Amino acid sequence: MRVAVYYNNRDIRLEERPRPEIGPGELLVRIEASGICGSDIMEWYRLPKAPIVLGHEVSGVVEEVGDGVEGFTVGDRVVTTHHVPCNTCRYCLTDRHSVCDTLKATHFDPGGFSELVRLPAINVDRGTFKLPDRVSFEEASFVEPLACAVRAMRIARLEPGQSVAVLGSGISGVLFIQLARAMGAGPIIATDIDEHRLTEAGRFGADAALPADSDVAAGIREANAGRLAERVFVCTGALPAIRQALGCVDRGGTMMWYAPADPGVTFEFPLLEVWANGTNLVHSYAGPPADMQTALDLIADRRVDVAGMVTHRLGLADTQQGFDMVIEGGDSLKVVVEPQR
Repeated sequence: MRVAVYYNNRDIRLEERPRPEIGPGELLVRIEASGICGSDIMEWYRLPKAPIVLGHEVSGVVEEVGDGVEGFTVGDRVVTTHHVPCNTCRYCLTDRHSVCDTLKATHFDPGGFSELVRLPAINVDRGTFKLPDRVSFEEASFVEPLACAVRAMRIARLEPGQSVAVLGSGISGVLFIQLARAMGAGPIIATDIDEHRLTEAGRFGADAALPADSDVAAGIREANAGRLAERVFVCTGALPAIRQALGCVDRGGTMMWYAPADPGVTFEFPLLEVWANGTNLVHSYAGPPADMQTALDLIADRRVDVAGMVTHRLGLADTQQGFDMVIEGGDSLKVVVEPQR
């Protein structure tokens, strides 16, 4: 079968690998859509594992069913996730799935940028869902990233009517904007350094879209009846955005730190100011099974427009081109690889 093998951000090669053989409890899935995630281009994270087949935002069709599998048959349309928690450890039982040892150890074989993927039994059991007929493969490739946003919203305890600021209007930022709108929040203010992304933020529901190099706090106050935002979601790892976020949170509000920084990066913040203002600092990673189901339901019910976010669709042989688009930004928002194209 064909696979796109990652050596580094600028070196992705189309290669041949043997068709995966499945065992008891496992599924073989023909990948129809695989989204390129911002984390796929984090070389500090990817290079130590290279060469590797990436791709974790996937959907497809069941090709083979292993012994003992219940609930899935050949031909089923499915969405699945590469990282799944055990759901039984003390972390999972207290809604801290993202620090579960099992979650960090689970993965596909080989990865979503390939024609076929073997799903280990634990992924089949806890991270694979049938698709409603009204959800396309392309839309289903958003279930995993949207699930991550759903969890972040839960951790931040977003409630209807609360004001929201989203710093960074890339893929994650636009998902946060749409999800906040679907949950009844508002007003929603978005920022970015790129004018095209500010336009996209407005198109997908932001009430105001502010250049990141402007007086963002003042812009939030103008859009929010003189107040800062009750919930601030930082969807970029850039330190200036994190500093800016602390100045955008209303008293008693919450700053959600969503995008990771590079290893070794440290950050100083005003301890007394944070304490005096009652600022809550939280963070989130991954999307447990329940959040995957919620994300799928939101997409199926058209509460979040993920199809409209796709700007480029490429075949497996053009995966390098897709990575280049994500790295360079430009007019791309979401790039989806279609391995069967």
